[in-house]
Amino acid sequence: MTLPLFFFYLFSIVAVASAFMVISARNPVHAVLFLILVFFNAAGLFMLAGAEFLALILIVVYVGAVAVLFLFVVMMLDVDFASLRQGLLQYAPIGAVVGIVLLLELLLVAGSFVISPEVAGASGLPINPNIDNTRALGQVLYTRYVFVFQGAGAVLLVAMIGAIVLTLRHKPNVKRQDPNVQVGRKVSETLEVVKVKSGQGL
Repeated sequence: MTLPLFFFYLFSIVAVASAFMVISARNPVHAVLFLILVFFNAAGLFMLAGAEFLALILIVVYVGAVAVLFLFVVMMLDVDFASLRQGLLQYAPIGAVVGIVLLLELLLVAGSFVISPEVAGASGLPINPNIDNTRALGQVLYTRYVFVFQGAGAVLLVAMIGAIVLTLRHKPNVKRQDPNVQVGRKVSETLEVVKVKSGQGL
């Protein structure tokens, strides 16, 4: 067994085991920690495949930002997970349908190599061996697929704003500023002129 093959089996086994622990862990903090372990092993698989840019992005973005942020949110928020699991069974049929659809899609992708063996050797774009992986991805994203790339960014921005709007909760005892009221206020509402007689103070 060669050294790259050994690391491939090692990263794959640990990634699959960690992914199973993510969905089976009762403690959400433990689930997030196992998710971080999955990302690290997936980054190792990307490095073995020669996609070093994707490996570093996976560690920097998902492990360094998304997973850690989610971990802090889970740890700081006092979420009653027992009450959240009470209505779990009523969504089970929808989850089963979605799971079956995803399984069929994965089987179609895996079966395409058996149905059409030439798919593995086909390439959408010619690969230039004289440039590195990061430069090749940048040339493809910002030339041929620039509008699709910007559209994906716009969709993510709208999703982020929607998540903030849906989860924003205003506390009744906290004073907040209303820009519309501040801009539309009149002089009579903010300024009062008091005439004081000579020799008398306030």
